[in-house]
Amino acid sequence: MTDKNKQVATVGGGCFWCTEAVFQEIKGVEKVVSGYSGGNAPGHPTYKEVCSGLTGHAEVVQITFDANQISYEDVLVIFMTTHDPTTLNRQGGDVGTQYRSVIYYHDSDQKSIAEKVLKQMAPYYNDPIVTEIAPLKIFYKAEDYHQDYYRNNTTQGFCSFVITPKLAKLRKLHADKLK
Repeated sequence: MTDKNKQVATVGGGCFWCTEAVFQEIKGVEKVVSGYSGGNAPGHPTYKEVCSGLTGHAEVVQITFDANQISYEDVLVIFMTTHDPTTLNRQGGDVGTQYRSVIYYHDSDQKSIAEKVLKQMAPYYNDPIVTEIAPLKIFYKAEDYHQDYYRNNTTQGFCSFVITPKLAKLRKLHADKLK
């Protein structure tokens, strides 16, 4: 992959372990890094600080992908269909602003595409989409033990009961996009 084809998307759909596991399965995705963004607390936040809800940061992933293999629009469609974009500050049992649904755009093209995708997806949900669209200001990589979490902890309870079913849904909805 040349740098010309490489793009980066930053999204938050609740727990970053879930979102990371989803995008690690997608054809054209080079890497997925779990982290934090969107807050205003000074310094590099820790997981404990973000979980307190006081930093303003959301749990997010940064996805590096080959635009010749998958488009930014397709990345967002997969994102929107593998979490609940209609629940404000909540995904399943995880509650708080750190679990908000958010798309952090890197440029004006990404912003336009994000707005378009949200409009296209709206009819498929019974409730209004509450996914925030905001400019990426800074991304902080999460601690090392959060990286590749599902791959390293597949038998852990949360992984078995939350992430594994999410991956089954991904495989059903987006089989043509899998590695």
